[in-house]
Amino acid sequence: MVDTHTHLYLSEFENPDDAVTRALEAGVGHMLFPNVDVGTIEPMKSLHARFPRVTSMAMGLHPTEVNENWREALDIVERELDSGTRYVAVGEVGMDLYWDKTFRAEQREVFARQVDWAASRDLPVIIHCRDGLDDTLDVLASAKQLPKAVFHSFGGTAEDVERIRKIGDFYFGINGIVTFKNSKLRDVLPVIGLDRIVLETDAPYLAPVPHRGKRNESAFIIHTAAHVASALQLPVDEVSDMTSNNAKALFSLDI
Repeated sequence: MVDTHTHLYLSEFENPDDAVTRALEAGVGHMLFPNVDVGTIEPMKSLHARFPRVTSMAMGLHPTEVNENWREALDIVERELDSGTRYVAVGEVGMDLYWDKTFRAEQREVFARQVDWAASRDLPVIIHCRDGLDDTLDVLASAKQLPKAVFHSFGGTAEDVERIRKIGDFYFGINGIVTFKNSKLRDVLPVIGLDRIVLETDAPYLAPVPHRGKRNESAFIIHTAAHVASALQLPVDEVSDMTSNNAKALFSLDI
């Protein structure tokens, strides 16, 4: 399996190397690290350097990190994208109006710029969208050129899927949310279709059942895969193979 979205490099992991090892032992063949802010670049690159064959990286500025210093942060992200380091995507980027709407206009500007960077560099975009679908779709619809993209940590409705598809044929990142008791996401999976699903954990967040409430890690992706398989009435191996192939196609992974 491929974990297309995991932050094992964050400080929640006292020993991130052990978390990578546990994931490999659980059957995860590859992990993608999306960046968060300026301060996470070096920890992310350091962990990747220790496991270069089984990890990849994405570079971007997370919407909750957009503040009055967004121009300086964005300049650093752009320089990093052009540094020669291999990044397989621009991310994670997008809109988050759940916590604070103060920098809504700035979030839109930062997201739009990073979408343009992805398109000009032929890279996909990892989209974070929380309470901001209208703005997210508006920015994407206004893009000069639309890159490939995945809606990370998708937990929306069938109607949301259709709205997104009017803009582009995007992928949807499914994580521990699908295992939650009251989640309606299982009913939405057939609308998405296995050919547009990629698996993720968003570790250390959103741990799946039976680990809900604990720190999440990439090894737990097996529980998400099992729930997706059950919802689609497919063998787990088929879900694992197809979602991994989707990840390889989306991120041009040579694995």
